[in-house]
Amino acid sequence: MRHGKKDNHLGRTVTHRRALLSNMASSLIVHKRISTTVAKAKELRKYVEPLITKAKADSTHSRRTVFSYLQNKDSVKELFDNVVEKIAARPGGYTRILKTGARIGDNADMCIIELVDYNETYVKETEVKVAKRTRRSTAAKKDDSESTGTEPQA
Repeated sequence: MRHGKKDNHLGRTVTHRRALLSNMASSLIVHKRISTTVAKAKELRKYVEPLITKAKADSTHSRRTVFSYLQNKDSVKELFDNVVEKIAARPGGYTRILKTGARIGDNADMCIIELVDYNETYVKETEVKVAKRTRRSTAAKKDDSESTGTEPQA
């Protein structure tokens, strides 16, 4: 029984699975969208999202760490130069899985996995939102009204 085992082995040995996920992650970063099976896409999401988070800190150490997973200079360069600029403000959830139906040959569930900020259909050009100020007590209101010379409005 596989109690508590959360990884899908995808019917492959460890080295084959690592190579598969590395190649798929490189393709996703370079092309921004790939078509694959749902099982592979779910495993790829768990593989690539920590790498994108690691890429937010552009240092030699993080570049070498990401390269050890991807093994592709072009995809590492693309990730650190272009992808990180778009996802800098996003706290997580960098990928989206869109199910496309079953494959004709073997009826496998197919999907498209893509980087969220690169799909113009879903992304609307918006300004960077400034975090709202929360008012936790009436003391903050009194301080603001004294500095502006107006009464706080209810």
